[in-house]
Amino acid sequence: MIESIVTWLNDLLWGPVMIYGILIVGLLFSILTKFVQVRKIKDMFVLMFTGEKSEAGISSFQALSIALSGRVGTGNIVGTATAIAFGGPGAVFWMWVTAFIGASTAYVESTLAQIYKEKKNGVYRGGPAFYLEKGTGHRWFGIVFAIAAILAVAILMPGVQSNAITSAVNNAFGIEQWVTGLIVVAILAFIILGGVKRIANAAQIIVPFMAVAYILLAVIVIIMNISLVPDVFALIIRSAFNADATFGGMIGAAISWGVKRAVYSNEAGQGTGPHSAAAAEVSHPAKQGLVQAASIYIDTLFVCSATALMILFMGTYNTNVGDANGELIVENVAGATYSEFTQLAVNKAFPALNDFGSMFVAIALFFFAFTTIMAYYYIAETNVAYLFTQKREQIFTWILKFVLIISTFYGAIRTSDLAWKFGDLGLGLMVWINVIGILILMKPAMLALKDYEQQKKEGKDPVFDPIKLGIKNATFWENYKKDK
Repeated sequence: MIESIVTWLNDLLWGPVMIYGILIVGLLFSILTKFVQVRKIKDMFVLMFTGEKSEAGISSFQALSIALSGRVGTGNIVGTATAIAFGGPGAVFWMWVTAFIGASTAYVESTLAQIYKEKKNGVYRGGPAFYLEKGTGHRWFGIVFAIAAILAVAILMPGVQSNAITSAVNNAFGIEQWVTGLIVVAILAFIILGGVKRIANAAQIIVPFMAVAYILLAVIVIIMNISLVPDVFALIIRSAFNADATFGGMIGAAISWGVKRAVYSNEAGQGTGPHSAAAAEVSHPAKQGLVQAASIYIDTLFVCSATALMILFMGTYNTNVGDANGELIVENVAGATYSEFTQLAVNKAFPALNDFGSMFVAIALFFFAFTTIMAYYYIAETNVAYLFTQKREQIFTWILKFVLIISTFYGAIRTSDLAWKFGDLGLGLMVWINVIGILILMKPAMLALKDYEQQKKEGKDPVFDPIKLGIKNATFWENYKKDK
């Protein structure tokens, strides 16, 4: 009963309007910013390592690490596998397209988060709830997003991450899922009880290390199979446009699953990345907007591509027509779950190392998915701070910690299909509200980009002045200018 209701809601939220709408919105922002994701690619990566943390804020790199801890997770390993399972190899191409144009969407939402951020209880807070209220003047708009975000990241989505961890560990080491689930929630409790600073410090160490290790492994696999590169890329392109004999007629599924899994993975338009972007200590909102745009490239074009290429090189995938109930048109690994596709690929690439692939991917998933749950907590905490006054905030923050821990453990022992359906439901709620909001509020983000580029042209280190640009309700920056 519950599963059928969740499926119906997902079909409603993730219909053609959502799928093609995400692509159209990203393309619109790309055109309006004159493809900032290409023009400012040098700035995007240089700015990652500039900016200092303070008592109230964190550095640009720490903000990027928190954002990446949310982005680099189950979506990169299991999500990419499910895209291939239900959309065929062509889904990978549409993941790339979504990431490329989605980088401009990430710039817009993260810049808005910086423009309209606040200093609450000694720390910077911001995100869609804050900019939806301040940008439109309607608090109800912000409240709707905040409630949807808390529901999504504290209840519906953590189970996807914890389930991926426990399934992969069970497959690699034979440890019961409930045992791994208890270990996960114990470590999680220790970190989230330490607050934002402990989350930022953990993320900036774990995320870069695991991402580099994972990509390095994929590069080794690619080099070992370099002769297959042209054939694999040709398969991806043919399948993306209905030109492959095996995957003919799947273009709708390829686009749908490619976009859905890309959005789940890189979060462009989802409204999660702006929460950490707002916490960064920078002198101009566009700086962190550009850094967050770079995180989309790191997530999808690097990590997701690494997963997809390993699976396709080794042929360790099955493909259904459109969904789990569809006809099986490719069955290379009978009985394998989506989380096992990548493990089987690495095992096949290194046959002499026994179950090296299963173990490596399980460990990678543990860290990737675990840091994503940390990021979910930070996002939920930020929205609790938005909704309540200081006294009530403390009470509800403690309730939030327990709710997240319970939902994480519950997801760890549930079936993966149900966990993913809950995750998609939470994601869909956030995307709908946030995308409508940033379409309404895009002007301040465009003005910020123009101002940033003008100051750079004049040889200055850009400093933001909202009054000069005619941007209202950017109270933090009005005070920042006075303080300076």
